[in-house]
Amino acid sequence: MGGTGSGRRWHFGASDTTDDYRSIDVRRWRRDGLLDSHQSFGWQWSRHGEVVASIQVRTEPGRVILTYRHRSGGSDWQDESYAVYLDWTACHLGGQRPWFLCPGRCCGRRVAILYGGAIFACRHCYRLAYPSQRETDDDRAARRADRIRERLGWEPGILNGSGLKPKGMHWRTFEKLTAEHDAFVEESLAGMARRFGIKL
Repeated sequence: MGGTGSGRRWHFGASDTTDDYRSIDVRRWRRDGLLDSHQSFGWQWSRHGEVVASIQVRTEPGRVILTYRHRSGGSDWQDESYAVYLDWTACHLGGQRPWFLCPGRCCGRRVAILYGGAIFACRHCYRLAYPSQRETDDDRAARRADRIRERLGWEPGILNGSGLKPKGMHWRTFEKLTAEHDAFVEESLAGMARRFGIKL
């Protein structure tokens, strides 16, 4: 498989986040109808329109078989093929929800997402944090401001200034969102200024 996360050892540095690793999501596979038994499919990851990694998947009753090649650094490619077992839980409104059972050593956690290194395992096995857990307060404020900008149809980035009221949005809603946006921007800029010793 190669690339980001490939060949990393268990419990690699705590600075890694889930965004640093390729992932497979059992919910996505279920939505796409890929968990039905006795079928095979390929799964790929792309960057800038080019395939950078892929795996082959074969489904069997109660499990999927993952097959791929990986290497760490400049070492030789190694072939991997192993089973990841599935579990199903009942949903409140009917139907069943699938889960991966993490194949990591002594793990077996029921998870929706596995992250690819030498093997696909849960974020606990790789000690991965979510990106939001690595954010500073000013990063978080900037992200919240950008979320409002997206809702308003404004250009992303808090330094790009304010835009116009979206067509069809009530003025009261627009003014409320604008006030929230401006407060987050102020908080973010103040935090960045403190970090870099800049006086505003």
